Amino acid sequence: MEAMHQAIKTIVESMGYYVYDITYGSRQEGNVLSVEIDHENGIAIDDCVAVSERLNVYLDETDPINESYSLEVISAGAEHELRNDDEVRRARGKRVHVRTVEQTIEGVLETITDTSITIRDNHKNTITILMADVEFIRLAIDF
Repeated sequence: MEAMHQAIKTIVESMGYYVYDITYGSRQEGNVLSVEIDHENGIAIDDCVAVSERLNVYLDETDPINESYSLEVISAGAEHELRNDDEVRRARGKRVHVRTVEQTIEGVLETITDTSITIRDNHKNTITILMADVEFIRLAIDF
């Protein structure tokens, strides 16, 4: 499975997308290989179709799963969690929702260092938060 995951990641990234998650499991409708993707400009249905078509070619040629399954390519979601430093860095310039022990903040992620992030909130205030204090961070939609 690891070789398949790496091949999927390579294919998706060669198309200019980021793999957010790859899961395989049984559902009511049968076994499903689910690939969640993201892009700096967001994901549209046409993006999912393009990635699905490319992955289908690879999966048909290599047949890495020894049982019947369906392929599902979906967006990671407009407000998905940022789970690691790489994902946080990719969110620079985007609106985020940050929860710390002391406060919850929404605003534009302006700067990222190894130890802190800086957010500009709706009132144009700049807030620096230590990464060690961040309990949860996700993308946020601006209404």
